[in-house]
Amino acid sequence: MDSILENFGLVGSIWLFASSVVILFLFLILSLIFNKLLFPIIIRLTNWTPSDLDTRITRSLKGPLTVGLIILGCYLALTIPLDLTSSQQQIVNSIASLIGLGLGIVAVGSAVGNIFKWYEETIAPKTSTNLDQRLVPLIHRVSIALIYALGGLLILDHLNVNISPLIAGLGLGGLSVALALQPTLANLFAGTYVMTEGAVTTGDYIQLEGGVEGYVMEVSWRSTRLQTWTNNMVVIPNSKFAETIITNFQKPAPPVNLYLTCGVSYDSDLFMIENICQEVMSQILEKDSNAVKEYGSWFGFESFGESNVNFWVFLQAKDRLASFLLQTTVMQNLHSRFKKDGIVINYPVRSLQLPKELQSPFDIANPEISSRSESRRSRRKAILLNRLHRPR
Repeated sequence: MDSILENFGLVGSIWLFASSVVILFLFLILSLIFNKLLFPIIIRLTNWTPSDLDTRITRSLKGPLTVGLIILGCYLALTIPLDLTSSQQQIVNSIASLIGLGLGIVAVGSAVGNIFKWYEETIAPKTSTNLDQRLVPLIHRVSIALIYALGGLLILDHLNVNISPLIAGLGLGGLSVALALQPTLANLFAGTYVMTEGAVTTGDYIQLEGGVEGYVMEVSWRSTRLQTWTNNMVVIPNSKFAETIITNFQKPAPPVNLYLTCGVSYDSDLFMIENICQEVMSQILEKDSNAVKEYGSWFGFESFGESNVNFWVFLQAKDRLASFLLQTTVMQNLHSRFKKDGIVINYPVRSLQLPKELQSPFDIANPEISSRSESRRSRRKAILLNRLHRPR
C-alpha cells in the first residue's frame, strides 16, 4: 500500500490512516447499497416462487450479510493500508474469523427458525390433526438450542480452548440432570406418545381404568386434564395416563350403542311382547332425534329368569349424551305400553313351604303338603317344637 501511495506523492502515516478510512467508508456505502437496493431486488425475485419460504429465509439473512460486509470493510481497512506485524495480523485474523463464525451461527439459527415458523403458520393449520402444532414448536426450540450450543463449542475450539473435557463434563452433567428430572422426562416422553398416537384428542369423553372419567380438556407435555361430569378438573400425569387402560366413548365414531334388558311374566304372550317392543322402537326411531335411524333396532329373548322371561332391546344413539336420553325414552315408552296392554313385570318372589304341623303357630296356610303317617308327623312335630322353644 505504501508503494501505491508513493506513486501519487502521498507519503506519511496520515495518508495510510486516510486510506483505511476510505476503505471503511466504501464498504459502508456498499453495505448501504446492498441493504437498500440489491436486497429488495432479491426479495422481488423470490416472490415469483409459489411458496414464501425462500422469501422468509432470504429476509433472515439480511442482517448477518449486512453486518458481514461492514466487518469485511473493517478487516480490509486494517490489513491493507497498515503495515501490521505478524502478531498483530494474527490477532486481527482471529478476531475477524471469530466474528464471521458468530455471524454464520446467527444466520443459520435465524434461517432454521424461519423455516419452522413458516411450517407452523402455513402448513400446520392445514393438516387434519393438531399434532404438528404441538410437536413443531418443541422441535423448533430444541433445534435452535442445538445450533447455538454447537456454535458455542466451535467458538471455544476456535479460541484454542480444549472442549474435550467440557464435552465429557456435559455428558456426566446431562446424565445427572436426566436422573434428577426422571419423572419430568417420563411425563414428557409419555406426552409425546399420547399426542402422536392420536387415540385421545381434545373433546373426547374417556374413562380410565381406575374409574375416573370426563371430557379431555387438554393434552400437554406434562399432563392430561379431564373435566368430570361434576364440573371438576382432574390432572393426570402423562406417565400414568400412558400406562392405564382407557375407554374412549368418541372412538371409533361418536354414535353409542344402547343395550337395555327387561323381563315379563311367564303368563305373557312372547310373540306379543316382541311385536310391542318392535313397534315402540320403530316409533322412537321415527320421532326421536337422539336415535340413529339408519342403524335400526334389534330385539331378542335372553333367558328364563327366576320371576320373568328376560329379553333385550338394542338401538344406537347419536352420541354418549344422547344415549342417556334415548334410554329414558325407551324405558318410559315400554313401561307405558306394557301397562296399557296388561303385561306384568314381576317382582322377585320367594315361596316358603312349611310342614302342616307348623302352620297353626305361624298362621301360614299351605294346602300342598302331602299327608304322612301320624307317627311320623308326631315325631317331626316334637323335634321341631323342641328346637323352637329351646332356651338360648
